[in-house]
Amino acid sequence: MKRLTVLALSAAVLLSLGVALPGAEVFLSTGALAQANSDAAAARAMIDKVVVAVKADRDKALDMFNKGEGGFYIKERDIFPFCFTMSDGKIIATQTKQGLGKDLRTFKDATGKAFGQENYDSAKEGQIAEVSYSFTRPGSDQAPVPKVSFVTRIADLGCGVGYYK
Repeated sequence: MKRLTVLALSAAVLLSLGVALPGAEVFLSTGALAQANSDAAAARAMIDKVVVAVKADRDKALDMFNKGEGGFYIKERDIFPFCFTMSDGKIIATQTKQGLGKDLRTFKDATGKAFGQENYDSAKEGQIAEVSYSFTRPGSDQAPVPKVSFVTRIADLGCGVGYYK
């Protein structure tokens, strides 16, 4: 996988410099697939890191999640943790600040799928579940795109990390 990513990046650099490279478009389109797989791996690794951080010091972890510190925010790929309380579904950590304090269980995507309730129901101690739904990317294009969240439960919290497919 890393070799493919390196080849795609090399092809992109050469093309940006004006070097003709037969077949480079194959590497570039494959590079988009590699990016999606890379995003999934980054989100999966981050949810493992979230579990460790919350178990070590819940309050410090939530503070880092909200501030995007400690490697808990990959801004250019919009990968970050979100956490909610299991007692009432209220979101207490996220980079999507308009979601803070809201009940995750009420969230639906553009197709009407109750992905918030599914995230909540999927949060099980010692297990990582995958929840698929549609969500808008940050920026001006508000068209929903496929997204997946890895979700788990850590004591009284449900936490997840999502990535765009």
